[in-house]
Amino acid sequence: MTRRILVIDDEASILMIVKMTLEVTAGWEVITAESAAAGFEMAEREPLDAILLDLVMPELDGVAVFERLRSSSHTYHTPVIFLTARAKQVQRQSLENMGSAGVITKPFEPAAIANQIKAMLGWTH
Repeated sequence: MTRRILVIDDEASILMIVKMTLEVTAGWEVITAESAAAGFEMAEREPLDAILLDLVMPELDGVAVFERLRSSSHTYHTPVIFLTARAKQVQRQSLENMGSAGVITKPFEPAAIANQIKAMLGWTH
């Protein structure tokens, strides 16, 4: 089954690495957004299986975007996994308690990220 994943991150290099890795290793369709606003707009109009969301972005942080996603009937049930380099400072547990599907810490191992996502979301294929 082909999955559709949205990656929201203000770092172009992270977007490129995640997109290429997930398309090649998992065969998923990956769309990207370089800002919180663009990401929220895409999430509202695109059918998605999951969202990978950077925690620290300039105009709106990942927690604020997550709250907006949860307040929308279109994106309420879409699983969100946070991507962050600050997992130790931000308490992984509190992000999961908010209702996120999990946290992937940067730097991540590109070859392993698809399996991490599958495990967090309970995807067997």
